[in-house]
Amino acid sequence: MRRFLHYFLLLWTLLFMTTGCEVVHWKTEHDQSSLKKEGFSKHQITLHEGGQLTYWEGGQGQPLLLLHGFGGTAVATWKAEMVQLSKKYRVIAPDLLWFGESYSNNAAQLATQTNAMWQLIDKLKLKKIDVAGISYGGFITYDMMLTPERINKAVIIASPGPLFNDQDLTDLVKRAGTQSPEELFVPNNGDDVKRLYDNVFIEKKFIPDFIANQIYLDYFSQWKSQRTQLIKTLPNDRDRIHQYDPKKLPQSLIIWGQNDQIFPLNSGIKLSQYIQSPLIVLPKTAHGITNEQPKVTADLIDNFLSSL
Repeated sequence: MRRFLHYFLLLWTLLFMTTGCEVVHWKTEHDQSSLKKEGFSKHQITLHEGGQLTYWEGGQGQPLLLLHGFGGTAVATWKAEMVQLSKKYRVIAPDLLWFGESYSNNAAQLATQTNAMWQLIDKLKLKKIDVAGISYGGFITYDMMLTPERINKAVIIASPGPLFNDQDLTDLVKRAGTQSPEELFVPNNGDDVKRLYDNVFIEKKFIPDFIANQIYLDYFSQWKSQRTQLIKTLPNDRDRIHQYDPKKLPQSLIIWGQNDQIFPLNSGIKLSQYIQSPLIVLPKTAHGITNEQPKVTADLIDNFLSSL
């Protein structure tokens, strides 16, 4: 116990001796270093329209594409799952366009994101692939499912696909205490980052101001106009993908947090009924499923993909 207390005090001493920049950079570098030790490597492809897509790849077996949401990058969202799933799958985890080091010269909209994923899959010479996406990554997953001949199985995590309406958005901003969805998902400072995290995770996280400000600078300060457009154009994308016959979609699984405040559980139930897919509800879990329940998430993905 005394040794634990010693290390605890040492950690906090180092924390307050360093800047928020150093702490956040250390975490990013540590996560990337950990992935490299597990056999992952970082790559980039040049997009046809101009721009680049950065992605991580590791493991062997059936290719599995992991798509993150508005919370940061592939590594920040999927690190633990990437390590676990790479023992059995060839894991491919890109930074979405206008996140991390990825960007496109095309318009900021869902179709541009989806097209970039197909460019990546073509570059890797893959005919078919499994895909799992959380939140905004779940919208891309659904859009990719509209090309069922190239998708084996799909996992949608905490994302309603085409089944959200204007009232759902009104209810979302009311719960979050904002004026618009983009005000919630595109922070302007450290306080906005704290508000976003409070709405994403089931337990409110204590984040010192200097850490929150650096998280904002590292993960949220770039590409703000493009990210705002991604949110604003989503209703148009919803209408487009809603025209597709759900009976033609590939086999899929839906995972939802019981306490999700971004897209409440009822959204998952509606999607499950609409596309006739099983729904797994995780108790005491909110919207940030991949960070809150990484092992459970990886196990559920593996069990679904490996089932007949």
